[in-house]
Amino acid sequence: LQDMQRLPEAIQYIEKASMMYVENGTPDTAAMALDRAGKLIEPLNLEKAVELYQQAASVFENEDRLRQAVELLGKSSRLLVRARRLDEAAVSIQKEKNMYKEIENYPTCFKKTIAQVLVHLHRNDFVAADKCVRESYSIPGFSGSEDCIALEQLLQGYDQQDEDQVFSVCNSPLVKYMDNDYAKLALSLRVPGGGTKKKSPVTPQDGAGGSRAEEEDDEYSGGLC
Repeated sequence: LQDMQRLPEAIQYIEKASMMYVENGTPDTAAMALDRAGKLIEPLNLEKAVELYQQAASVFENEDRLRQAVELLGKSSRLLVRARRLDEAAVSIQKEKNMYKEIENYPTCFKKTIAQVLVHLHRNDFVAADKCVRESYSIPGFSGSEDCIALEQLLQGYDQQDEDQVFSVCNSPLVKYMDNDYAKLALSLRVPGGGTKKKSPVTPQDGAGGSRAEEEDDEYSGGLC
């Protein structure tokens, strides 16, 4: 317990040391120290961990080490989602996506677009979500990909308040097996206004079944937390 209480103090020393490493021309050591500090503090203080990962990413980015930088940015984005700091998460994911585009890792750009859309829909910003998808058509291979088709279906379902279509996309393997923080976002996504079912004719049994499905989904979502 005493060690845990002294951890914030230890993190301060690591931050000071990392600055010295950068000044002395060993930025790699600085970034690795900040990354390690982030891992240590993450269970106690998500916000501090985000800050440390962002600092480490900046060190690598300044050295044009984009692959290392984007990996640390990814950690930061996931923690921002976990902390429900969705506005900041949206900005962080866009920065990740830009870096992956720069290093020509296009398939990962597609996954980042899914993450962006989920974040924006949870922010109730359909326009921003739609814009992310439209901008992604310029990424080689995106148009016609399974990611693109899933996102088009998700946005269409959300816009039309079609609960079944949104649920189908969010529970597809493509989305469900993303990083856990984004999978949780997908499972907890609800269409505005409560949504509608496409099943016709709607019988009392169908209605009850839909409620049970939603209850099961809520339990599943809660189980992941």
